Amino acid sequence: MADVLTAAGVAVPGADGGPATVHEPGWVAIEAGRVVETGAGRAADALDLGDVVLAPAFVDLQVNGVDDVDFASADADGWQRTGRRLLDHGVTSYCPTIVSAPLDAYGPVLERVAAARADAATNQLPEIVGAHLEGPFLGGAPGAHPRELLRDASAEWLAAQLDRRPGVVRIVTLAPEADPGYRSTRLLAERGVVVAVGHSTADYEEVVAAADAGARLVTHLFNGMGPMHHRAPGVAGAALDDDRLTPTVIADLVHVHPVMVRLAFTCKRDVVLVSDAVSTAGLDVSGGAAHLKDGTLAGAVVLLDTAVRNVVRVGVPLARAIEAASSIPGRVLGLETFGARGAGGRADLVALDATTLAPRGVWLDGVQRCGPAMPSATG
Repeated sequence: MADVLTAAGVAVPGADGGPATVHEPGWVAIEAGRVVETGAGRAADALDLGDVVLAPAFVDLQVNGVDDVDFASADADGWQRTGRRLLDHGVTSYCPTIVSAPLDAYGPVLERVAAARADAATNQLPEIVGAHLEGPFLGGAPGAHPRELLRDASAEWLAAQLDRRPGVVRIVTLAPEADPGYRSTRLLAERGVVVAVGHSTADYEEVVAAADAGARLVTHLFNGMGPMHHRAPGVAGAALDDDRLTPTVIADLVHVHPVMVRLAFTCKRDVVLVSDAVSTAGLDVSGGAAHLKDGTLAGAVVLLDTAVRNVVRVGVPLARAIEAASSIPGRVLGLETFGARGAGGRADLVALDATTLAPRGVWLDGVQRCGPAMPSATG
């Protein structure tokens, strides 16, 4: 017997990757932790959540840490505290992101990621899908990554990591100029790892060649890449032009000007919002972002719920803002969530205040895990 939730709005993923819609009002039926049906209007005998928009929960493809926790060094308590914090902000799946380091430093970090993933599943915390390695195989636009740590990609090293810890690495950001012959891009794509182009001054043709080799993401569009020029479109131009590439965007409105955020959504059907949140320990936090001592942007301090509110504020329709933080990243990773699959997907949901879009409740597998007491949907 399904439980049915109704609300002032229900955001529903589009069929077969099509555009999302928001039913006002709408309803969701949940059984055994899965969304089995959705519809418009008020369903009879439903549990009424009130003046909220019930939506697929958020998926963060790039989050380095939160508050005082850096995923590169986090202990078990840090992982749990950060998982609860992300859940409070509507995130139910994420890729902890590890920035450039010496190659011999990654093994212990990836072991901790694997342990944290198992712990999260046991303790009903957001799903740790797998690590996002942002470096050290980066190129001419390192940003906050120390140049002395950057190096050409090693397909042999990457293969060894994948063999040693199957499924632990899910995304790798590479610069085309740091991947001679695109050997690592091809290896990762063949092994089911999502390859992102980033921290690069590659030209348009080189990025297209990376897409030919299997790259499918572009890491934080407009940041960590050469400028887009009318005679040299570069990484950003390829990201907006090539349908195989899905650009991610940091929408704290500090990393990217609101006009450029709006431009990305205007130019591209599939855009992914990422937080790029970082631990603020040892960084200067000012102007709404975290900076190195020399003023270089080091990362964001807001999470995906704020990113959704920000893009709506600059003119992006609510349905598109929600899917950019849920359905589209979920499909990039091949998740089994409602956002990624629609009906039949896992009932990971967030209830957003209809006026402020602040999270009011979050469900994992159809069970409410945070927010004020709202109806349960255990199925």
